[in-house]
Amino acid sequence: MAHIVWFKRDLRVADHAPLQRAAEAGPVIPLYVAEPALWQQEDASARQWAFVQESLEELRDALAALGLALIIREGGAIEVLGQIHAAIPVSAVWSHQETGNAWTYERDKAVRAWTRHQGIAWTEFPQHGVIRGLRSRNGWARKWDSFMRRTIVETPIAIRRAEGLDPGAIPTAEALGLAPDPCPGRQAGGRSKGLALLSGFLTARGARYQKEMSSPLTAAESCSRLSAHLAAGTLSMREVAQTVWKERQAVMARPEAQRGTWPPALKAYAARLHWHCHFIQKLEDAPLHETRNVHSGYDGLREEDLNHDHFTAWAGGRSGFPFVDACMRSLQATGWLNFRMRAMLTAFASYHLWLHWRATGLHLARLFTDYEPGIHWNQMQMQSGTTGINTLRVYNPVKQSRDQDPEGRFIRQWIPALRRVPLPFLHEPWRMGALEQAAAGCRLGSDYPLPLVDHLNAARRARERIYAVRRSAAFRQEAEAIQERHGSRKSGLPRQKPGKAAGSGRKDRSQRSLDL
Repeated sequence: MAHIVWFKRDLRVADHAPLQRAAEAGPVIPLYVAEPALWQQEDASARQWAFVQESLEELRDALAALGLALIIREGGAIEVLGQIHAAIPVSAVWSHQETGNAWTYERDKAVRAWTRHQGIAWTEFPQHGVIRGLRSRNGWARKWDSFMRRTIVETPIAIRRAEGLDPGAIPTAEALGLAPDPCPGRQAGGRSKGLALLSGFLTARGARYQKEMSSPLTAAESCSRLSAHLAAGTLSMREVAQTVWKERQAVMARPEAQRGTWPPALKAYAARLHWHCHFIQKLEDAPLHETRNVHSGYDGLREEDLNHDHFTAWAGGRSGFPFVDACMRSLQATGWLNFRMRAMLTAFASYHLWLHWRATGLHLARLFTDYEPGIHWNQMQMQSGTTGINTLRVYNPVKQSRDQDPEGRFIRQWIPALRRVPLPFLHEPWRMGALEQAAAGCRLGSDYPLPLVDHLNAARRARERIYAVRRSAAFRQEAEAIQERHGSRKSGLPRQKPGKAAGSGRKDRSQRSLDL
């Protein structure tokens, strides 16, 4: 009887408990199912699949070195499992738990029912610090630390191979029904690329991490850029955490004069590894956060018909606000953007343009090569003000532009029409008169759009509408229940007088950067 190791978002052989346990139990069938129905969901894109393709190629090589052939099949999971079971009787399926989107949640429930009906044991192992069936957030951080400190699972060497199956080819994006998605600056997939990024971050690039992660000018170099590798599972969170902790110990063992800026940089980065799993835990506990407002008090607030003109302009990087548009165009071309700029794009769409977070969230999800549903959807709601427990963050797009791109280098890189605009007008080109426009070779409304909204008035109206919902006692009662179930125990919702806005009483640490 064969044992299937079902690879999903854990495309590696290192620190892989399902592979180890299956190898101990009997002949192994390493399986990856390319599911067209999953890749045709609204949050999927060809750039994401391209990263997975490259990761599968390296996984296939790694398994071959162990004497195994990675079996790749295109189709539905139950259909593929049934075909393999008919060809080679299967006694067990081994995999990691997955906190994915709503489609994978329903898929896994269906697979669970099928394995029970077939009399096949399906054992799932935790992969991150996410705890399935968690009843209380109390003590969650300690449990995360405990899991991450466990010994790295050794890669098995002597593995029996189940014979008789054709390995199959890795399907193309076209075969999975994905639309063309040019992304010239996309990160390359594969475990070797992830390991190289981790090494480079800990030895050179990360020295000023906590100082340089907020600006798009420096973040691409100073952040670890491991987020896509963690999302695809080419690296495990545990091996990243242990490597970071080991490096911190080595740094602190040096004479103080030789430590440089590394102690605060590594401390800040280690904290963000916790926050990665903290947010995924929210979706694990409440899958409906992907599609419904966390706080029901906001139901109906933005559900009116989508302003398609505003959405199209925002999504295409033509909102008329240079820094916002530069961030969107950079994301389109590279598949990555630092956390603060992701938050600004979301907040601008949600507050200034009053667009619903679900529609804008799907667009951003497709653009992110590192799309992680648990982080993405909870952040979409946090930055849109619908959680009921977090401080409202209404980013001023002009202030962000001046703060994060003071010389206009990022804007000029991504918006060619503005390259000759003098710096005094670059952050607010609508202030140019006809003569200035002619001198800069940039006609507003033609070469570059006029602003969609008056950003100050739009922000004021958004705050008024959001805070109007927060004033009721019923709102506060539900907010406290949300905090109890999902909130960080290090940044608990402060007790406030009735009518005071939730989350406004102290620094809201739950909105700290998630840049990895």
